Amino acid sequence: MAEKSTGNVETLEHVPAKEHGGGFPPFQKDTFASQLLWLAFTFMALYLLMSRIALPRVAAILENRQRHIDDDLGQAERLRGESEEAMAVYQKALADARNRAQTLANQAREKHAAETLAARKELDASLNARIADAQKDIHARQAAALANVHAIAADAATAILERLIGRPPGPGEAEAAVADALKSRG
Repeated sequence: MAEKSTGNVETLEHVPAKEHGGGFPPFQKDTFASQLLWLAFTFMALYLLMSRIALPRVAAILENRQRHIDDDLGQAERLRGESEEAMAVYQKALADARNRAQTLANQAREKHAAETLAARKELDASLNARIADAQKDIHARQAAALANVHAIAADAATAILERLIGRPPGPGEAEAAVADALKSRG
């Protein structure tokens, strides 16, 4: 497009393609060889610039990142190993504590059982002594009661015979009759 000036106002007019050289410049025969040469020169300059400056920097950054990642992974592996060791120590300490607690509980249970058994034996001995004393007392009272039974039975037999026959029996007859009756019963 060309500019045309008409006084104060400038107008743009369309200029035909013939005035520009006839088409898209990279495809023109006249400039093709020089454009190809400049393309090769620019490509080589860009290649050298990239291979000597930019790519080594990128490679160094990537290498630094990889080294940093490898260091982090190594540290993570080391920390994982330490945590596994700490967990093993914790599990062992926990198992030891459980075993100690179980041992203490068993000892306390055995001590309590022994104390209970000793107290029970002492109580049994005390009760057996009291039972033996009570049985002796019962036998003594039973013997006294049986002795009194002979006398009471003799008195009762004397009273009954006196009422039945009107006279009391002889002095030893009632006691002899009671003794015969008790021998035949028991």
